[in-house]
Amino acid sequence: MATRNILKDGEKALNKKSRAVTDFNARLHLLLDDMRETLIEANGLGLAAPQVGVLRRVALIVDTGLETEPPDETMNDIPDSISDVYTDEQTDEAENARLAEENAKRLNEQIIELVNPEIIGSSGEQTGSEGCLSVPGVYGIVTRPENVLVKAMDRYGQTFEMEVSELTARAVCHEIDHLDGVIFTSVAERLLTEEELAELAASRQAEREALSESSENSKEAENHR
Repeated sequence: MATRNILKDGEKALNKKSRAVTDFNARLHLLLDDMRETLIEANGLGLAAPQVGVLRRVALIVDTGLETEPPDETMNDIPDSISDVYTDEQTDEAENARLAEENAKRLNEQIIELVNPEIIGSSGEQTGSEGCLSVPGVYGIVTRPENVLVKAMDRYGQTFEMEVSELTARAVCHEIDHLDGVIFTSVAERLLTEEELAELAASRQAEREALSESSENSKEAENHR
């Protein structure tokens, strides 16, 4: 596997409609594997083949509603004397590396491969902020269905259906738009201002800190059992 370059807004491939996949072969599997690694490295919620320069109806989405295995707790075995071995800076680097590894593992478990996807049903409505790996630093307000029923094939050509909601439904719609040559900025009601972007960044940072604190509390509770 290898990471691929993510095309940025302005590249012609992003505005072209992708063709259906007809050959479920090693070449498709390599594309899916590379897209998976690329998505994990970019820490995104979805990636479509046109974003890596391939005009085929292939997309990956992160199913945020999918439960995954709890993070590896082997770090709890490190002795208390670690402070005597590492400086604070080295400890922070080690912790950041561990968190990055856990996040990559979680993303890998949550990624769903969609080949020739199509939305066959939807209900409800949600309006919220949306961004894109091909348009870094830009967010806009986009209205999407709250619930989506999607029909697709897996890497072996087997057809399946899945029902998703909320953030995952938004990701499915976003990636299928890519397959039709549509970038979210063209369907956004408006783009967020610099002040709103700052608020969004602060909100997401608070969410990350809360998640980290929750993880640490869980570890402490486990250690005291």
